[in-house]
Amino acid sequence: MGVLNTVKAVLEASSQSANRGDEVTSESKGAYWCHDCSERILDTDVEGEGPPTCPSCGDEMAFERSAGSTGCAC
Repeated sequence: MGVLNTVKAVLEASSQSANRGDEVTSESKGAYWCHDCSERILDTDVEGEGPPTCPSCGDEMAFERSAGSTGCAC
């Protein structure tokens, strides 16, 4: 049973983080979406204040998924 418990512990530890192996400097809290064009920009890729404009149509993008929501914004 020792080997089984070790394998189980390794699998549980490896599935704890969504960032498997990637060094994370800032965690994304969501993404900006253009519902007309289906364009998506992660919030960590946006510079400046306020929502960005869509690169395809130029409309203001909407923020989706806050830190308190479930699921992934990717």
